[in-house]
Amino acid sequence: MNMREITRTTQGRKTMDGAGVHLIRVLGHADTREIDPFLMLDAFDSENPSDYIAGFPMHPHRGIETITYLIDGTIKHKDSLGNGGVIHSGEAQWMTAGRGIMHEEMPQPSPKMFGLQIWLNLPASDKMTAPVYFDIGKDMIKASMIPEGEVRVLSGEFNGVKGVEPSNIKATILDVLLRPDQKLILPSNPEENMFIYVMNGEAVFGSRSPKTVVKRTAVFFSEGEALAVQSGNAGVRFMVFCALPLREPIAWMGPIVMNTQKELDEAFAQLRSGTFITAENAG
Repeated sequence: MNMREITRTTQGRKTMDGAGVHLIRVLGHADTREIDPFLMLDAFDSENPSDYIAGFPMHPHRGIETITYLIDGTIKHKDSLGNGGVIHSGEAQWMTAGRGIMHEEMPQPSPKMFGLQIWLNLPASDKMTAPVYFDIGKDMIKASMIPEGEVRVLSGEFNGVKGVEPSNIKATILDVLLRPDQKLILPSNPEENMFIYVMNGEAVFGSRSPKTVVKRTAVFFSEGEALAVQSGNAGVRFMVFCALPLREPIAWMGPIVMNTQKELDEAFAQLRSGTFITAENAG
């Protein structure tokens, strides 16, 4: 069997976004070739509300999907379509920005704020699709109980357990929790790009050239049919992201990701003129 091996790791960088939210920008512009069709990964892990309560006031998106996975904490949200709600611990939200949406995300003071936001690109054919929210409650995140621990399936499938079915990019997103000193072989589609993010603990990844990876680290892999994992003596928790690459041109500025500079220019011209969100766009 052709096994995946580590090609590169990164721990990202501390940054501030929104109105002053402290977070780790794990993946971004420089990584798009390796993680295509994913675009960005932000991680947040804080017990200090002043790090995040300023939140992300109303801002635009076009051409992408955002997936927020909240392991601990509470986030209130609302948007230009009249939607609103709350993401609680153990829940997720999949937002298709499509042709345009304005929304805000406001984390609430909590004992711990811990989770991720992932940006997923849309193919050119779906860039201007209608915007949609998809809330993923705790009961929708099914778990596959395996001898080594458990695998929670946000989307895609693992070991016969199915998560939600994305409408556009058929991405697989898994939350893997392994007990101490466990060996696991994760199957993968060799045609898909795959990367992981270690949230807690540490593990050895790879078989021919194994390497120990500690928490708050993203890992890129070569092509392969499976990935070998050996958890450390305190166990490990990591996210798995897999999808077929789009291999399309990316024109990206701030919260808008299109295929050409002309499309970007049109989007920002609409923002300036107040026509970014219209009755036609919102419908």
